[in-house]
Amino acid sequence: MKFIHLTALIILLLGTNARISANAEGLLSIIPAPASIIRQTGNFTFSAKTKIIVSPLNSETKLSADLLALLVKNPTGQNIAVIQGEKPGNGTVFMVLDSSIKNDEGYILSVNAKGITIKAKTAVGLFYAIQTIRQLLPVEIEKSTVIKGIQLSVPACEIADEPRFAYRGMHLDVGRHLFPVASIKQYIDMLALHKMNTFHWHLTEDQGWRIEIKKYPKLTQIGAYRKETVAGAQKKTNNTFDGKPYGGFYTQAEVREIVAYAGSKFITVLPEIEMPGHAIAALTSYPELSCTGGPFEVRKLWGVDEDVFCAGNEEVFTFLQDVLTEVMDLFPSKYIHIGGDECPKKRWEKCPKCQKRIKDEGLKNELELQSYFIRRIEKFVSSKGRNIIGWDEILEGGLAPGATVMSWRGEAGGIEAAKSGHNVIMTPGKYTYFCYYQSENHDGQPLALGGYVPLELVYGYNPTPKELTAEEQKHILGLQGCLWTEQIQTPEILEFMAYPRTFAIAETGWTPDSQKNFENFVSRLKVLTKRYDAIGINYFKGEYRDTKAQKEKK
Repeated sequence: MKFIHLTALIILLLGTNARISANAEGLLSIIPAPASIIRQTGNFTFSAKTKIIVSPLNSETKLSADLLALLVKNPTGQNIAVIQGEKPGNGTVFMVLDSSIKNDEGYILSVNAKGITIKAKTAVGLFYAIQTIRQLLPVEIEKSTVIKGIQLSVPACEIADEPRFAYRGMHLDVGRHLFPVASIKQYIDMLALHKMNTFHWHLTEDQGWRIEIKKYPKLTQIGAYRKETVAGAQKKTNNTFDGKPYGGFYTQAEVREIVAYAGSKFITVLPEIEMPGHAIAALTSYPELSCTGGPFEVRKLWGVDEDVFCAGNEEVFTFLQDVLTEVMDLFPSKYIHIGGDECPKKRWEKCPKCQKRIKDEGLKNELELQSYFIRRIEKFVSSKGRNIIGWDEILEGGLAPGATVMSWRGEAGGIEAAKSGHNVIMTPGKYTYFCYYQSENHDGQPLALGGYVPLELVYGYNPTPKELTAEEQKHILGLQGCLWTEQIQTPEILEFMAYPRTFAIAETGWTPDSQKNFENFVSRLKVLTKRYDAIGINYFKGEYRDTKAQKEKK
């Protein structure tokens, strides 16, 4: 079967069908767009006799089979059998692991009137094929409401698909504002639906420590709560406060629950524990870990605080190693994010312990002291069989040997790291920070941190800088969208700021750059909004174009 690119195919209309079938507008509306796809004549229709045959049937492959069975059951009430088998049958869905498929996350999906066949190298690929089928099924599958007489059809097609990048992530800061476990799970659901594989969970901040650490109970008894919060947009002076205590945290049981839930969607949860800066919540709990001894209070303003972990104090490293030991027990992720950003050096400059450390270690200055700090943490994490990720400030003073860099202050840090042979995840704020406005007209929108990151700008970002050679570009693992929550207080605002910009990140991470087309993306997005409505998420419905750029062109 000859495959054709989606951009050449997308204008084809679906065949006429009296049954309820997907995408009546005539588009094979899949986000992210598959690497290659062809629409064929006809449909496959599920019936009470349909079976899902899996080869081999094990705990991982069964996740995808059970998900498809549930999606069919929701509107039909039909219990689709999931069985072990080596061959497809007439009217079946056949799912098979095939070692000839090269990409671990890739899959081949074939749909015709006789049945559906899915081939993938791993169970992850099978899961992504089911997400494709899910987007092609009618929106009625998204709610567990039985509709009498409904028939579910998938348009006949041939899809060969694999991701462009190995890392496709979304970040969520719960330090400034935290969100219920149910909201975190729905966030994970939306990542899974769009074939994203990493949830970066930013768990500690100046404004709150959000993860239970059993060896240090004060972190959540004290550090998880602030007296009040700055109201509205923060100013340089004369701020007003809401007068309301705010706080909370996730128990280790809740963390395990979320990690397991994400794992069932083939999503890795990447934990972030901030150091050496953004540590006021921890220092309020244990002031002896600072350079001055405190006292402190959990920060009620946003921004950067001058008090940080004392780099000359051995107790700090004991504390952080203990914390990271518990974190690594909770999170099976290969990577542990240790922050490393926005660490003022003012306290270190005047601290006798820090200055002694600089002298004893033969360091030149406080920048190298930060590098020393990160290298010690990296060595500890590495001894546990894990690797660290840090924001691009960890480049300052010298990069730790096994560190991966998240480049947020533009692309310069990522380019420098890639050129030196380090892996990189691109997160430049100009394109990937969703705490900024997505429309020039702010009327009726929730307060944001400022800035302007419209959907078109996000979609147009290419995370492989031209400054890198082809060999150096191999160090770009992928990209990530970031949600910092200074002005995101509720799940509804979180969803409004995240979607649909998250879906643009998903497509950039998955679809070949040569096949991306913004108009085509928006056409598919508009079809899928009916699915998002059925799921019940609150997404931005305004102007998707970069109106500022259009004005500048004129």
